[in-house]
Amino acid sequence: MRLLKGFALVTGRTSIPVCSSVQRLLAFLALQDMPRSRAYVAGTLWPDVTMSRANANLRSSLWRAAQMGHPVLDVSARELALSRHIAVDLRDAVARAHRLLDSSRPCDDILTVQTLADLSADLLPEWPENDWMLIEQEQYHQLRLYALEAMTERLTSAQRYGEAVAAGLAAVRAEPLQESAHRVLVKAHLAAGNRGAALHQYEQCRRILREELGLEPSSSLRALVPLRAEHGGRPRLQSSST
Repeated sequence: MRLLKGFALVTGRTSIPVCSSVQRLLAFLALQDMPRSRAYVAGTLWPDVTMSRANANLRSSLWRAAQMGHPVLDVSARELALSRHIAVDLRDAVARAHRLLDSSRPCDDILTVQTLADLSADLLPEWPENDWMLIEQEQYHQLRLYALEAMTERLTSAQRYGEAVAAGLAAVRAEPLQESAHRVLVKAHLAAGNRGAALHQYEQCRRILREELGLEPSSSLRALVPLRAEHGGRPRLQSSST
């Protein structure tokens, strides 16, 4: 099951058609990652109707899921869960994100294009807003942002500068107002010897923070890119003789 970028249920190379109500049910149970009571599922997925109506909606969705011809749910009299044999891309992405954030663990095997792609994608971004989904979306968004920063730093340390810059750019796209994302990208440019690119990224960060928040970059970020004000205050890289 794919939840990143959008919903898809795939077996082999075949995409299985899933109606919207069953998509919501499957996505919810995948995000819970544990069995949930029928009452909890119905009340969460249909919070704006009576409990009787919510239970009826749940029974309808369960019936539709059973007609798909694929065992997607584990159903008991009281609880529901996603079938154990279904792999979920989000779960794997979350596990890799936590590995990247754990500085005590080696991560060479997951510094890959696939990891970058998964951490560059939001959770079901085009789905209608509702309370349970907004919480899950924000939680993964924040996790993937910090994981992208950690991935950038690991790639920079490994002298894989092109990949480090790509990961840093993904972090900046994910949250342009987060200075730490700009910082790891500046460091990647400097490690590669690209001072002009580092300065350009610094200036971009400075402009965004000023325009959106009325703030200046922190002293720790300014210290990375030696600057001096010349020609009407425009920042320029210092020469070694300055």
